[in-house]
Amino acid sequence: WEDGRLMRIVRLANYVGPRSGGMRTALRELGAGYLAAGHDPVLIIPGRRRGDEATAQGRMITRYGPIVPFTGGYRALLGRRRLAALLTELRPDRLEVSDRTTLRWTGQWARAHGVPAVMVSHESLTGLFSLPADVSGMSRWRSRLLSERATALADALNCRSSRNYQRIVCTTRWAAAEFERIGAPNLTRIPLGVDLELFSPERYSDAARDSYAKPGQTLLVHCARLSVEKKPHRSLAALAGLRAAGLDAVLVVAGDGPLRARLERAARRASLPVRFAGFVTDPKELATLLASADVVIAPGPVETFGLAALEALACGTPVVVSASSALPEVVGTAGIAVTGEDFAGGVRAILARDPIARRAAARARAEEFGWPASVTAFLAVHEALNTDSFRPLGQVQA
Repeated sequence: WEDGRLMRIVRLANYVGPRSGGMRTALRELGAGYLAAGHDPVLIIPGRRRGDEATAQGRMITRYGPIVPFTGGYRALLGRRRLAALLTELRPDRLEVSDRTTLRWTGQWARAHGVPAVMVSHESLTGLFSLPADVSGMSRWRSRLLSERATALADALNCRSSRNYQRIVCTTRWAAAEFERIGAPNLTRIPLGVDLELFSPERYSDAARDSYAKPGQTLLVHCARLSVEKKPHRSLAALAGLRAAGLDAVLVVAGDGPLRARLERAARRASLPVRFAGFVTDPKELATLLASADVVIAPGPVETFGLAALEALACGTPVVVSASSALPEVVGTAGIAVTGEDFAGGVRAILARDPIARRAAARARAEEFGWPASVTAFLAVHEALNTDSFRPLGQVQA
């Protein structure tokens, strides 16, 4: 490192709260890894009030951020001048930004102050901007027009990000595709990880399973935020299709979000056996639920990694995912990728496999992803910026 001194890595993120999912997990694990390696990680996030505390992932600074409408309570950091002053006060050796909305300007700040900066792409702009085009009944030409406009807008914003940050980190080939499309020379791919001790087949519990399903019933789990981009209605539709085909299945929805009330009404109208468990705050309880399920459904079409799906695999539970997302490359042959809306068919395909073999395959796939390897790869990126911030680094495989 520089002059034998370890790095102060200042990290910024939006949309992180007490009920955040994969983003919160990734920030926590990476920060804890940086700290364990002897660095000085500092995380800045939005919240209801100011705060500054020492945590297991390093120093955590909270600054007031207003609630973003239609996000179910997520907040974002605004006040560019005050945030810039805080960054100047912190004097970072590296900047790591996990946001592509209100914090994109920090790349320019970092360049102006000679601070090597990394943007971590946790979402696909192309996918998010294309969501409005996924409307039933929309004409083909209008859908294509909206898709083209979404791609053009995403390309313009991604070009700016590529110029303003020394390194762009994506977690999957799927997520990296939109940067490869614009020929970004500073792209690195690093898979995230999973806690293989916490999320384990040993978390299976007959008592937990009995609390959700009767003997002989198939227990399905949807574990994701209940928001538009996650497409949670697909899990309800899968349950309805399975029951119509004669399979005695029940569904547990673990998660909360702006669509919860609408989904609850839909389940009642259709007389579907759905348990809305809300956001599961205890990680061990979540791991027990995932390990005790027969199949987990992850229907979101724009997932760039899908930590919840990987946690399910680590628990020995196979996952049915959307073929249009990054999840097929994460779950591999341990899951089923569905094209279109037939998630019921995906569940049936999973259940047709030998139960012992499918659970063993799920766990084996998850064991290919560990947080220590991911932390090492992220630190390799930061270290490489030490000597030549603008030289393309290529791909770092964790």
